[in-house]
Amino acid sequence: MLQCADMQKVITPVNAPGRAKLGVRAGDTVRVVQNIVELKKGKGADKKEKTTKNTRKLVFEGLVISTKHGTEPGAMFTVRATMSGVGVEKTFPLYTPSIDSIEIVKRSKVRRAKLYFIREKAAKAVRRALRGARMLHLKSDETITPAEAEAVAVIEAEEVAPAVTESAEVAA
Repeated sequence: MLQCADMQKVITPVNAPGRAKLGVRAGDTVRVVQNIVELKKGKGADKKEKTTKNTRKLVFEGLVISTKHGTEPGAMFTVRATMSGVGVEKTFPLYTPSIDSIEIVKRSKVRRAKLYFIREKAAKAVRRALRGARMLHLKSDETITPAEAEAVAVIEAEEVAPAVTESAEVAA
């Protein structure tokens, strides 16, 4: 007869103990490499419908804002990144075979388990930058001369620098 220990073994292509040992938690900056499978339908030379399968790797790097269910089989983690000025969040299952690898780039000390407030903080920074641009009476990016672009960059750097020091003081 089979014993209980043999029945509980699950065959999976994922290195489950390795991923559990990673200890992904809120505040970590992670690089997740995903395997994306694209199916393309088209007609071949013989005019029959053919499906071609193309796989590629997609790298998503960002801040882990939440983890759910620890290291259980249904564990999930949410990663937030800013791409082209737009906040993008992806929720990944920890043990999915579609994830090729998870690499922790940086560990940060945070005081919360869920960092959802980062969403609002990023939106405020964007609004602050837009407010500064409105004061210069700029209409669009095409009308900005290189000298004006430098001035805008200096103003934005001055606005961001006090915000960074304030957040550092709050964390301390």
